[in-house]
Amino acid sequence: MKKTLLIIAAAALAAGCAHEKTSYGDARGVETVTNQFGSTDLQLIAESMARSMQTASAIASGNLPIVTVQEVKNKTSEYIDTRAITDSIRSELQKGGKVRFAVDAPGMTQQTEEIKRQQSEYYAKENAVEKGQMVGAQYRMEGNITSIVKEVKNIKDVYYKFNLQLWNIRNGLLEWSDEKEIRKTTTR
Repeated sequence: MKKTLLIIAAAALAAGCAHEKTSYGDARGVETVTNQFGSTDLQLIAESMARSMQTASAIASGNLPIVTVQEVKNKTSEYIDTRAITDSIRSELQKGGKVRFAVDAPGMTQQTEEIKRQQSEYYAKENAVEKGQMVGAQYRMEGNITSIVKEVKNIKDVYYKFNLQLWNIRNGLLEWSDEKEIRKTTTR
């Protein structure tokens, strides 16, 4: 009897999945499924911050400054992949061709491991990367994202504020700062 019920339940589950329809959508289209942080918010932030940072005198000077990226701090009550935000900002800045990037803290382990690997006996010494040749960054990019959530009866309002700064590593001066605000309201 239990075996029969298990087979019927598995068949019902499989039949339920058979009616599911999946399709491609426009990755750049406005996504309004929920009022939680989503792809449209990430794109708005990345484009806005990259556009703004390219006008900073440290970047606009044309000297191809070297920047390292610190993790954006998530100060919201929801999970937000802040690495995706910084990766998108980095990509937008890279497309502009006015900035170079030094390896960041999360990538340093892989970078040093690759140097050590090339220093091993398995590589020809004349083609191996030498230790002590990495270039340090002149600027540090860091930021945070915060949110304020208000909910009354059938209305939920979520306000996001993303702030990004560019710090001069040599002298500790703030060279550029900007923020992007997003508000999403849902009515049930």
